[in-house]
Amino acid sequence: MQFENHGLKAGIWTGMLTAAQAPARVALVHLGEIVALANLSAAEGEGLWQVTVELPASFLSDGAHSLILIADGGQDGDAPQPDAVELDRLHLMAGAPLEYELVAEIKLMRAELDLLKREFRRLATFE
Repeated sequence: MQFENHGLKAGIWTGMLTAAQAPARVALVHLGEIVALANLSAAEGEGLWQVTVELPASFLSDGAHSLILIADGGQDGDAPQPDAVELDRLHLMAGAPLEYELVAEIKLMRAELDLLKREFRRLATFE
């Protein structure tokens, strides 16, 4: 089973699943809980399935979120099955708090680079 990610547009994640047969369920998981079910439709070609899943609006908020697309044999309402296959991951990052975290990380990297430059200069002049 293989998933080809076609991207995220207007809150809908799409892709193409290659499998001998369609899995019983394709779901979007966050922190071990299923948050959305994907729609599968037969595509042109044997063993090809078009996958679309709408992202819940609750994940379009400040912060970082990781969503996992899985395929398993579960039914609607069941928890993810232990034999679930991870198809892909989607990482979402947004908001002002994230901007400050990135700026702080860049400042830290600059300080570390300055430290390395000083040490290399010191070692280059050391005899």
